[in-house]
Parts: sequence; C-alpha cells; structure tokens
Amino acid sequence: MEAFIRFITDAQNLLSIGVGVLVFATVITLLSSLTGGVALDKRMKAVAERRDDLKRRSRANMAIGQGGLRHTDEGFKKRIVDRLNLTKLLEDPTIAERMVQAGLRGPKPLTTFYFFRFTSPFIFMIVVAFYLFVLKVVDWPTMNKVTATMAAAVAGFYAPNIYLKNRIDKRRVSIMQAFPDALDLMLICVEAGMSIEAAITKVSQEMGPSSIDLAEELSLLSAELSYLPDRRLAYENLGKRTNHPGVKAVATAMTQAETYGTPLANALRVMAKENRDLRLSAAEKKASALPAKLTVPMILFFLPVLFIVILGPAILNVIDMMKDGR
Repeated sequence: MEAFIRFITDAQNLLSIGVGVLVFATVITLLSSLTGGVALDKRMKAVAERRDDLKRRSRANMAIGQGGLRHTDEGFKKRIVDRLNLTKLLEDPTIAERMVQAGLRGPKPLTTFYFFRFTSPFIFMIVVAFYLFVLKVVDWPTMNKVTATMAAAVAGFYAPNIYLKNRIDKRRVSIMQAFPDALDLMLICVEAGMSIEAAITKVSQEMGPSSIDLAEELSLLSAELSYLPDRRLAYENLGKRTNHPGVKAVATAMTQAETYGTPLANALRVMAKENRDLRLSAAEKKASALPAKLTVPMILFFLPVLFIVILGPAILNVIDMMKDGR
C-alpha cells in the first residue's frame, strides 16, 4: 500500500500517466476516423428503432384512441433518482430539450444526467480531499485545502452541464457544416420527381460519410413525416433538435410550402443559398477573430524565436570581437 501511495504521489509518475492518457486519446481519435461506417450503422439502427417505435405508437393510437407506448428505464440509477426525488431537487426545465439537442433520447440519458449531477460533486470532492489531506501531495495550509475541496465540489456540480453543452455545440457544428450540401442534394432529388420523404431518406444515406449527426436527423425527420399525425410537428421537431436558425428557417419554409401549395423546389433553392451564406459568414467571423487570438501565442512563442534568430549572430559577433580585443 505504501509503495502504491508513493507511486501515485510521485510527480514523474503522474506526468508519465498523463502523457500516456494523452497518447491513448490521440490514437483513439485517429482510429475513430477509420470506423465511421460502423458508427453510422449503429446510428442508423437507432433511427430504425425510432421508426418502429413511431409505427407501434401509431397503431396503438388507432387501436385504443389514446396514449401510445412509452420507453421505460429500470436500473439502479433510476431507483436512486426516484428515491431521492432528484428530478424535483435538481429540476431544470430545459434539460429534456438540451438532451435531445445533444442526440441523447429516451429516459435513460436523462436519468444518467441527474444521477451524475448529484454524485459528481461528491466524487470530485472525495478525490481532491484524498490527495490533499490523506496523501498530502502539496504542503498547503488547512484553509487552502478546504477551499480547494469546496471548489472541486462546485466544479463537479457543473461538470455534467459543461459536458452536455460541449456535446451540443459539436453536434450543431457537424450538422451545419453539411446542411447546405444536404439541401442542394434534396433540391436535385425533388426536381427529379421524388417525393419529399424519399428525397430526405436518400439524402440521409448520402450524407452519412460527411455528417453522421445530420444523417441521423434526416432519417428521424423521414420517420416522423411517415408516422406523425401532423407533418408540421415533424419539421418543428427537426428545428428543436438542432436549435439553429438556419434549420428552423428551412423547417418553416417547408411547412409553408406544404400548407399553401407553393413549389418546394423554390423554397429549397432559397434556403440552400441562405444556409451557404450563413456558413460563409461563420467562417469569416472565425477568420476575423484569428488576429486577436494569435496575439498571445505570437508574443510567447514566435517573437522570442525571431529575436534569437535575428539577434543571435550579431551577439556572437560582438562576443568574438570582445575576445579578439582582449
């Protein structure tokens, strides 16, 4: 036990473990690009299950005239959440919508979120307290250790929200990078005489290699268009799941085109151009922000190197001249 404590408190060992974790994460990231097809197959299988669920709900509604089937979540996390009434204690009115925007559907992800939001402060606090009070890695005053422990608990409370926000942002970026191209493909399919459901299904298959998230959303849209009683709800659900003004504008335009009988191809053409402009403006915004972001790295990393390269030979010449003068 003492050898293990010495091992985990040694700074060199901790540095080696950190480097190993970073190398492992890099390898996993590189290999994930080679397994995109497998991930796409899994996501499409989940969409097919969603389509089957919608079909069962539709049949149940026609049979009994009221509520359909509901997903259930049975497990120790669900029991803990229900026993402690965490849904009321940690109630967040927007969490269900944010979970959908992150691509997490059903009651299990919601239960998992509440479970970790309740337990992560204690986990973070116990880990930091163990390192500071038991292992005594750093020689801090007791008040500083208590403050660090409380700060770890606060960080643990907000960690699930930070993770969820990062996942939503990455998913939205993945969708919006491929969305204008998807609209162009959809326009071609519609002008070729395909129905909107067939066009959406075809585009979802074609956009899989570019954006798995967009392919999943389009497949869900096709399923909801087939089985929801009101097609307008399917388009509104697409806008809610992405929470992007470009997608919401497309959903509104497609709803109006079906409601008032206006040509769908014209609406898709206009929306594709607007989304390309949005993508271009986002790229220009990032480009304009680069000079300000590069200021600190240039001061810390580029300028010292330039000074060494430019002034180094002159300094060496001065040193040689001083030696010759002596």
